Amino acid sequence: MNSHQFFDQFLNFQRIERGLSKNSLAAYTRDLERFSTFLSKENIDALSFDETQAEKFISYLHSEKLALSTSNRILSTLRSFYAYLERDHGAYNPMKDVLSRKIPLRLPKALTISQITQLIEATVVSDDIVSLRNKAILELLYSSGARVSEVVGLNLGDVLDMKSEDADVRIIKLRGKGGKERIVPMGSYSVKALDDYLVRVRPSLVSKNAKGKNEALFLNQRGSRISRQSAWQLVVDAANRVGLTEGISPHVFRHSFATHLLDGGADIRVVQELLGHASVTTTQIYTLITIDKIRESYAMAHPRALN
Repeated sequence: MNSHQFFDQFLNFQRIERGLSKNSLAAYTRDLERFSTFLSKENIDALSFDETQAEKFISYLHSEKLALSTSNRILSTLRSFYAYLERDHGAYNPMKDVLSRKIPLRLPKALTISQITQLIEATVVSDDIVSLRNKAILELLYSSGARVSEVVGLNLGDVLDMKSEDADVRIIKLRGKGGKERIVPMGSYSVKALDDYLVRVRPSLVSKNAKGKNEALFLNQRGSRISRQSAWQLVVDAANRVGLTEGISPHVFRHSFATHLLDGGADIRVVQELLGHASVTTTQIYTLITIDKIRESYAMAHPRALN
């Protein structure tokens, strides 16, 4: 069996047994393609790869001037790949003791509530009814803290109206990493924006679909499911309109969602559940942003805070 056959088996294992998403599988595939290029240059196959070659591969990644996070992800993929070969094929694992380099902690970028409002309102263009769809997407990103891939992956059946003792509540069913599902409530602004889109825009979009129907919640101009890239672009376009051009992406809504909830006193375990984090440790990074704000306010206001 050659290297590419082992790669294919590994990817099938990740897809079937672990239920990895298309995006995760695409990242694994890119990592293995880069590894395959290295193997070809060294004129070896995956089973001939040893600790010495592992050191050379790390140097190779460094020479490619990749971001540290990218290099670490590739090494993580290889660790998983060789652990799979060792377990299922009895192969030698040269990656057992290869560690990733530590990445300096960088706090997630969160916008102010005012900036979020500016971004959302910037999607509304008077002569473009599809802008109502764009507004609904941004409102939902901020209301739910969902990843952009989760939002564009929503179907009509994932939006549910529930009755509680106090009021009617609309929720969405999100599918996160590893196919894990979670339920997240929608805020009133998001509910209104989504209703406007469903009533005024979606019917005309779905009529453009060759099949005449599509279960996807958010559609493009051809009546097909909107892509992650298109959703990304509409965020960038809105940011450009209001002059917020640095580091703006759909993920900034997720960061802002978490930060604003914690600023408002939400329990970190609740925020963890809403974000779909497997570990509360991942969520705790957002508390550092809040602590920074507290420290800054203290330094500005307390008479004995400064030297």
